[in-house]
Amino acid sequence: MPLFSFPGQQPNSLGVKNNKLTPCPNTPNCVCSQDPDPGHQVEPLAFEGSSQKAFAKLKSILDELGNAQIITATRNYIYAEFTSNLMGFVDDVEFYLDSKAKVIQVRSASRLGRSDLGANRSRINSIRKRLKA
Repeated sequence: MPLFSFPGQQPNSLGVKNNKLTPCPNTPNCVCSQDPDPGHQVEPLAFEGSSQKAFAKLKSILDELGNAQIITATRNYIYAEFTSNLMGFVDDVEFYLDSKAKVIQVRSASRLGRSDLGANRSRINSIRKRLKA
């Protein structure tokens, strides 16, 4: 349990529209594999083999992480909330399976504040490493 709790409001712009995740806002506390802005850009999660096995492994990774709660999970989309350990800040993290391209598109954004001290980028890179293992 976090020492404090600053969850903020869940955005109403989440989800996939026209095979795209929502671009990041103009704040530096967001990364997205489909965002055209280089400051927000992060590589999608590449995988080999079955797309369904890769997505199942991603769900398993999220379940293993102590600060993640899966809110929505379909055959090609996952939305999870990550809560920081100390202050209880919530980040909205989305994963969109693109089977044809053999990648999982990602978006990770803080609900509150401007800076995340690189937490969203670090989170996605950590998940990427675990998915490859």
